[in-house]
Amino acid sequence: LHLAHNSTVLPRRITMMKLVTLAALLGSTSAFAPAPASRSASTTAISETKADLQTLAAKANPLVKYFDPLGLADAEFWGTSNESTIGFLRESEVKHGRVAMFAFVGYIVHANGITWPWPMTLAGDPFPKVDNAPEAWDAIPEAAKWQIMLFVGFLEFWRESQSGTHYMSGGKIGYYPPFDAKFIPGGALNLYNPFPRKDIAVMTDEQKERRLVAEINNGRLAMLGIFGFISEGATEGSVPALKGIISHYDGDVMAPLGTSIIPHIPALS
Repeated sequence: LHLAHNSTVLPRRITMMKLVTLAALLGSTSAFAPAPASRSASTTAISETKADLQTLAAKANPLVKYFDPLGLADAEFWGTSNESTIGFLRESEVKHGRVAMFAFVGYIVHANGITWPWPMTLAGDPFPKVDNAPEAWDAIPEAAKWQIMLFVGFLEFWRESQSGTHYMSGGKIGYYPPFDAKFIPGGALNLYNPFPRKDIAVMTDEQKERRLVAEINNGRLAMLGIFGFISEGATEGSVPALKGIISHYDGDVMAPLGTSIIPHIPALS
């Protein structure tokens, strides 16, 4: 997806500076979400109780500490145990945080008109040049949308089927299993330490724990940031710090398939 700058938007460098500044300002609110688990073998390894959440929350934000106004940490989803529910919620937050970090950076890239130098399709069609990042999704071919959704579906399948003990049964929160060359011809880069770096491979438990807490906070910040972009695009002026930076989007951000795939499915159109 790609986004060309609107002629009324400030110069790209200024835009980037303002977006980074906004991210820094939002940092103080990054703890307002249920605390997820970590993959470390330390005290935050497999935290499945409310007490463990409270311990991890104090590490993620010593000022706010534990914050759960909806009482989600006391719930029991789908008739499961409280521990299983906490595992589900923490895995969900880690996963959404990682996606949001990709989305936040991707939005900035598209907003500055950065595209790949090669054609988007085998037919030679270029990547779309639009005024708002969600419009790029609307502009790409239907086949590209299906490719993206199927790829994400595969990543989800691999996580659920190849991780050993499930995260709702005491498994590692946020763990992503390495790809197996037996199933993927030629092998593939793993999502964790893909290249692989020796300094990461020899990290101590304390170093891993600090990095995991940082990932939690960065993910929370990214979720706030990307929704700030989307909100300003949908309702101009709703995020004052982004007024004049994010161009308006006429589509429905909550229905990304509303103008493409859904109209072609009789049961849904």
